[in-house]
Amino acid sequence: MSRTRRARPSAGAAIASSPWIVVSIGVLVMVVLLLVALGATRSRRPYADAPLPPDGRMTLPALATTTAAPPTSAAAPVAPRVSPRSTVLSDRPTPSASATRTPGGGRPVPPRSATPPPASAASPAVSSPVTGRYGVVSSFDGGFIGQVRLTNTAGAARGWTVRLSFPRGRVVTSWMEGAEQGTATVVDGVFTYRSGVDLKPGEVVRLRFHAENTGTTRPASCTVDGSPCIAG
Repeated sequence: MSRTRRARPSAGAAIASSPWIVVSIGVLVMVVLLLVALGATRSRRPYADAPLPPDGRMTLPALATTTAAPPTSAAAPVAPRVSPRSTVLSDRPTPSASATRTPGGGRPVPPRSATPPPASAASPAVSSPVTGRYGVVSSFDGGFIGQVRLTNTAGAARGWTVRLSFPRGRVVTSWMEGAEQGTATVVDGVFTYRSGVDLKPGEVVRLRFHAENTGTTRPASCTVDGSPCIAG
């Protein structure tokens, strides 16, 4: 009979067929590594433990204590002191109280008087060189036609302004006789007429108007450039 020769299993195949062997080897390696780590940690301590006092007590740092001053009930009176300055009067004159210096160092400004200055007498009104003569041209029931005859007594041409007012009623219309027309307005019952052109020296023109419901042909006021008209 021929004898058959068996092949021997290898070491790797034996380990693979027995898993507990692999686990045991791994546990052993981990234990060795743990021991090495513990030894390295103990040899590298960053500082030595501080020795404790013999009695085992720890002392704390003392706290700084501040003592508050007792409150004072009232301030002590201050005794007046004599100034060390000299009391000799200066030879310089003292500025008068009636003058006030300006902040800019200019001349002193005298104080304003409490009493107002006396009012100056009113200057007499200057008569206008253009004179006016008031008259009635015609009258009728409920109204009349009046006129103001204007004469320039100056040596140069001048313009003029006539103002008329009546106790009641109104001026309906107005016009110029023999001259260029001007402008007429009525404000607060006062009729005002301004010349259209200047009046030549010695020239005479007539301003006529139609008034109604005045109750009278006599005006309450009639002026030419502020000077009163002449009746007639």
